[in-house]
Amino acid sequence: MAMAMRGHLTLCLSSAALLLAFLHAPPPAAAQPLPWQLCNDTAGNFTENSAYQANIRRLAAALPSNASSSPSLFAAAAAGAAPEDTVYALALCRGDTNATSCARCVAAAFQNAQQLCALNKGATMYDDPCILRYDGWDFLANATDNRGVYVAWSFDNVTGKGAAAAFDAAAGRLVNATADAAAADTVRRFATGEVAFDGTYPNIYSLAQCSPDMTAVDCRTCLGSIIRRFTATYFAGKHGGRVFGVRCNFRFETYPFFFGRARLILPGPPPPVNTTAPRANGRGSTRHKTGRVLTIAVPLAAAVLALTAACFCFWSRRTPAQKMSGKTYSTYPEDTESFDSLLDLSTLRAATDNFAESNKLGEGGFGAVYKGILPDGLEIAVKRLSLSSGQGVEELKTELELVARLQHKNLARLVGVCLEEDEKLLVYEYMPNRSLDTIIFDSQKSKDLDWGKRVKIVNGVARGLQYLHEDSQLKIVHRDLKPSNVLLDLDYNPKISDFGLAKLFDRDQSQGVTSRIAGTYGYMAPEYAMRGQYSVKSDVFSLGVLILEMVTGRKNNSFADSEQSVDLLSLVITSSAAHLACGELSQVWEHWTTGAIEELIDPFLGRRAPRDQVLKLVNIALLCVQDSPADRPAMSSLNVMLSSNTVSLQVPSRPTFCIQEVEDGSSVYSAACPIPRASPNEASLTETEVEPR
Repeated sequence: MAMAMRGHLTLCLSSAALLLAFLHAPPPAAAQPLPWQLCNDTAGNFTENSAYQANIRRLAAALPSNASSSPSLFAAAAAGAAPEDTVYALALCRGDTNATSCARCVAAAFQNAQQLCALNKGATMYDDPCILRYDGWDFLANATDNRGVYVAWSFDNVTGKGAAAAFDAAAGRLVNATADAAAADTVRRFATGEVAFDGTYPNIYSLAQCSPDMTAVDCRTCLGSIIRRFTATYFAGKHGGRVFGVRCNFRFETYPFFFGRARLILPGPPPPVNTTAPRANGRGSTRHKTGRVLTIAVPLAAAVLALTAACFCFWSRRTPAQKMSGKTYSTYPEDTESFDSLLDLSTLRAATDNFAESNKLGEGGFGAVYKGILPDGLEIAVKRLSLSSGQGVEELKTELELVARLQHKNLARLVGVCLEEDEKLLVYEYMPNRSLDTIIFDSQKSKDLDWGKRVKIVNGVARGLQYLHEDSQLKIVHRDLKPSNVLLDLDYNPKISDFGLAKLFDRDQSQGVTSRIAGTYGYMAPEYAMRGQYSVKSDVFSLGVLILEMVTGRKNNSFADSEQSVDLLSLVITSSAAHLACGELSQVWEHWTTGAIEELIDPFLGRRAPRDQVLKLVNIALLCVQDSPADRPAMSSLNVMLSSNTVSLQVPSRPTFCIQEVEDGSSVYSAACPIPRASPNEASLTETEVEPR
């Protein structure tokens, strides 16, 4: 670390980095960035208000009190009569916590699982001081099945001549002794330990735990397996690390992270004959302070941006199976997700073949995106902001601050960021199917998007927006939702990306106003494009446009691949293309009211798209693009409409407003234009109940 400080300061900022920063945090800081989730994407999904969801809610009502009232702080149960609707669940609280904290943690874990693994049949939540897992198969039958672990460790290395080897030996002795003590605990299968070390690291602390339904032999075998598997590989020379597993887990640190005194205290090594005096320049203290600074989660983003000479990048090391499949969320079969490596500009240049044109995935007003492959084979997408980009430091700061704090299966994961020389690089997880616009508007690739995949994409984007608007700890308006900002993984699961224009709202805030309209024409709500007023309903409008594009297979305008920024005082555009073509929206309305909906459907879908489902999506899209924000549905209501089989949909009002460019001599400016009146058939349209297949 001392040598690293002599060079340029390297700091890491990403959701992954925040996970690691937690390892240096004292216990009060444990609220962020936990919880960590593992979503079982292979288990399939359930629908809103289904019997499966009702069974999850039954377990959510019972397990917090069952676990907290048990002497072992452990509970396991199943709910549901029909095999396909049965849910199995397990809750385990840390052995040093109390009943109140246990109940609170398990209840929160159920709630977080429904948000972070929305509609997944299986989910695991790792938190302090509890672990929760539920799934649709009987994993409770095998108490030794510890698949689906989460690994994390300290940023800093143990320093000093010979200190790393001595530290590893002491930590290993302590961890194994603590595992022995945990296995011998007949009630909670839990133990904590402590051993004295040296002047730099006075003490090492450890914790080990198994689920109490395991035998002593099985507990020690489980702990021994993860200790051997991860200690030498990932924790060598590190002064902190942890392995989260449902059936067994352990942790060691150089600070006390558990409640009360250690139950096991080992004798420390004899004092060394020769000791090294502290450096007069104070570099030793700086090394330790670095770990503490990294515990500051959100303020870190702003601080890092001031260090323009710093390059900070992080990536996640995934299993070979994950790399081949392209999945971004760990599933249960022995998958792990961990973070351990720093990158610099030279590494990213090598990964992208010096940003070769052949590796370019796309380009927008912000710059280009390149595919890269890191030395360990991990595929990444590097967003390279151009020097002339309209997205500057403020937008970069916004994206870092927000994305690092957001965790949802339908949001793109920011792997890292690099600021070195004149480069501004954002590193994201690579999505094999790239962005939605590269498929839906391509005459050949769009054939791969059958109706089921299109509905899946719409549902995923809607769930991601609900998380941003209502379910996350923050309240966020994206402001630039469009197909090019929806990424698709190998299985066409959508991930909302690009938060450079996002706005953070207070919980009681309903609207913001700006004189600088930033976004993409054609997806802007009229109140935002004309008056600078934005709210969560602005994103709803954008989603409505996106849904219509998914149904029709047609781009709503020619601005979809560009980004523009306009001052309301001088709203001048240099193109004659329509923002949101009044004629096109009028055409959708005409087909809707006359019942000629088949003429709207993407020709590649033909009759393979169920008519009732098409009607439903168009109905929902038209509700999203209503003139008044108050008439557009909230995302939670919209998701109910999308997932329910019997919901009664409100009839949308006729759109009367859109944004169109008017050419006047050599100037082109924005103006409001009315939608032509619909046919007389509109008067006979009544509210109908839509029942999709």
